[in-house]
Amino acid sequence: MRVVHNSLHDEVAATLREAIFSGTLAPGSFVDEAALCERLSISRTPLREALKVLTAEGLLRHEPRRGCFVAEVTQKDLDEIFPVIALLEGRCAWEAARNASDAELDALEALHDKLARHARAKRINEYYTTNYAIHEAIIMLADNRWLAQVIGDLRKILKLARLQQLHAPGRLEQSLSEHLAVFAALKARDSDGAEAAMRTHLNRQREALRAVALQQKAKLIS
Repeated sequence: MRVVHNSLHDEVAATLREAIFSGTLAPGSFVDEAALCERLSISRTPLREALKVLTAEGLLRHEPRRGCFVAEVTQKDLDEIFPVIALLEGRCAWEAARNASDAELDALEALHDKLARHARAKRINEYYTTNYAIHEAIIMLADNRWLAQVIGDLRKILKLARLQQLHAPGRLEQSLSEHLAVFAALKARDSDGAEAAMRTHLNRQREALRAVALQQKAKLIS
């Protein structure tokens, strides 16, 4: 595989980022620079620039005299990130309720209809995909690039954790109900209600993840 692009280190960063998100580069694993240079047919310079980018994003950690390692997300990290992202995405919902056109809300309603169909059919992977699209749409409707930038950075860190909160008992139905509450507030142009509903949705995601972690721990002990 050869990476060829005008901005080579950006392309290398994108390649490595995808390898991290897919699990090809596992959490905690060492980033072997020599092997990557050979595999990608590049020199050390663009690779090291790419590693700097991913370190700044929080996807890698650099240890002096040892090199780079793929970051690992702890329960403490999740406890700290979720309240922040709830505030930020809550603000997005607040702004979206004020900014969205009727046509944009119609498109968002179609996404929610699809979400409901996936929930009823218990199609969790498809639900995740549509859920992500809805969050992205609300961020876009807020039309605030600063919010979008910070949320994007935090979501990259959360993606490292390979979160599976929908596997908690009853969570799929609860998640759908929360999404519908957010959309109802958006459609009513209720900024405060949309903000509150989005914060509730994200904080309950964290509660569900904690429940899943406890279940997994109990299985290991037993």
